[in-house]
Amino acid sequence: MNVAPLQTNSATPDVPIDLLAHDRALTEQQKVAEVSQKFEALLLRQILQETQKTVIPSTFTDNSTASSIYHDMVTKQLADSISKSGAFGLAKTLERQLTRQLGATSTAGSNRPTDAKSHLPPETETIRPTPLPNVKTISTAP
Repeated sequence: MNVAPLQTNSATPDVPIDLLAHDRALTEQQKVAEVSQKFEALLLRQILQETQKTVIPSTFTDNSTASSIYHDMVTKQLADSISKSGAFGLAKTLERQLTRQLGATSTAGSNRPTDAKSHLPPETETIRPTPLPNVKTISTAP
């Protein structure tokens, strides 16, 4: 039986997070994208672990060590898959923010202004809600 290997959507190799900053083969943009994706996967993993906790204890649940390891592996793979798919969207938003901050710090260099607002982060973009399809708005104006 031939099984094709899984294809990843990431352009960067699976580099451990602690070695990512010192990897000279990756550009700064690739490093930011990889860190954003790994952070999103970590957050998703924690959310998924919390949602799988039982509220009512039962004698029918398997609380063995092997079951716990299996559930952790499934949760990790599910979180990584969701994060790599880009469906959650947190990594993209975080990547934009980090790229903006990285660009602001690299262009500022040693010519940074000395005013009181120079230590504040740049203004965040305004998030506008997207209109829902097939939803009629009700006007309260006469």
